[in-house]
Amino acid sequence: MENLNLETVNQDLEQMTPPERIRWMLQHLDGTPMVSTNFRPFEAVMLHLLVQERPDIPVLWVDHGYNTPATYTCAEACIEQLKLNVKLYVPRRSSAHRDTVLGGIPSINEEEKHNLFTEEVKLEPFRRGLAELKPGIWFTALRRVQNPNRESMDMLSRTGEGLWKASPLLDWTDEQMQEYIDREGLPNEFNYYDPTKVLEKRECGLHLDSAKL
Repeated sequence: MENLNLETVNQDLEQMTPPERIRWMLQHLDGTPMVSTNFRPFEAVMLHLLVQERPDIPVLWVDHGYNTPATYTCAEACIEQLKLNVKLYVPRRSSAHRDTVLGGIPSINEEEKHNLFTEEVKLEPFRRGLAELKPGIWFTALRRVQNPNRESMDMLSRTGEGLWKASPLLDWTDEQMQEYIDREGLPNEFNYYDPTKVLEKRECGLHLDSAKL
């Protein structure tokens, strides 16, 4: 559906529950759906909601290679419990190789080096995944409470390539996410670290300007 009035649609979506939003998006938007994940805290909520509607939905996971053991354990538990159709993408060289050349993960104060690092371990693998999977709808687990950049985001938008970007959980709080985790008995963990963000409230680049993806 190309001629949607996004302002009106987003106003309507704000009045729906996340399951209602997902069903509306799957019914009214063009293209194959995909969801991206990094298995950070509470990610199982979005994954669980989606597999109720599309059990075989492709799950794009960019594993940058620096996740904690707890994150990898939680990821494996989610994959097994939800029977996720994971499409794994990794950087083109190993973390050991990269660390030797760069001297470890660059500090965010080393802006140029850190930007190159982010491009290599997250942005390039993600774009490669999009090119191969060719989705029409990109579901995310973005929420407004996560950082200031996300406070003004809409639940539905378009990227520069015409990809629908859908965030049905955008208005949910941590408390709502935890209640869902507890009610559905989903895997979760909080020992999570993203070297492309470093600080919890900092944006990694993937969602900073997705219009360029």
